[in-house]
Amino acid sequence: MSELDAVLGDLASDGDQLDSLVAGLEPAQWQLPTPAPGWTIADQIAHLTFVFRLAATAATDAAAFENLTKDAQHNFDGAVNAALKAFADDTPATLLTKWRAQRSAAVSGLASVPADQTVPWLVNPLPPIVLACAGIMEQFAHGQDIADALGVSLRRGDSLRHLVVFAVLTKDFGYLSRGETPPGAEFRFEITGPGGELWAYGPEDAEQRVSGLAEDFCLLVTRRRHRADVAVTAVGEEADRWLDIAQAYRGPAGAGRRPGQFPRRSAA
Repeated sequence: MSELDAVLGDLASDGDQLDSLVAGLEPAQWQLPTPAPGWTIADQIAHLTFVFRLAATAATDAAAFENLTKDAQHNFDGAVNAALKAFADDTPATLLTKWRAQRSAAVSGLASVPADQTVPWLVNPLPPIVLACAGIMEQFAHGQDIADALGVSLRRGDSLRHLVVFAVLTKDFGYLSRGETPPGAEFRFEITGPGGELWAYGPEDAEQRVSGLAEDFCLLVTRRRHRADVAVTAVGEEADRWLDIAQAYRGPAGAGRRPGQFPRRSAA
């Protein structure tokens, strides 16, 4: 199995888990508010459907992708909101069918791209494996919102590593979203995986250091938990500030989550 196949397998597995959570909901539950202000559970699935449609199109039809995303180049938030409106009249069953179809199309489309080639994306072309990692990030973030709305927990496994890698690669997004120049200092990330294994990235002697549990780190970089409520710590002034602004996605940071909005997670 190639590395891309492994990432796509985890992307599909995470999607199946979230699918099993929402598939049994009553129609009224799809309209429950989530911690993302103004977004219902239906909105979260609609957003994921649109994101997977983008990924599938990018992997299979570059010209169609350019046409699909031309508005997002100038007004990202507007494009996202317009995409949600396109699903507004869908019943839960219709939306679920669309999401399943786009998930499948994205996985198969990315699998067909040679690993040494790139596909177009919103800012820069990306290797298919990086775009697959971005999909895991999207599914993690919006799936967490849905789980929080329902008061349940999702099972997190080794797919977290792909999101950790993606967050390390996109370390500068928090600065860029605020119109700031990223610092030149290199960071060391030491993240503990679900099985206790250490995932380390960056120079061993870096003065700026971030460490913590993988799920907590992923909750932080997707801005689904405030830094005060996760088992993630920093050494160094710049690393400490990074915990305040970390985000693994482009576009506006949003308000994030308030300290104490959710129970503090234990480091144990």
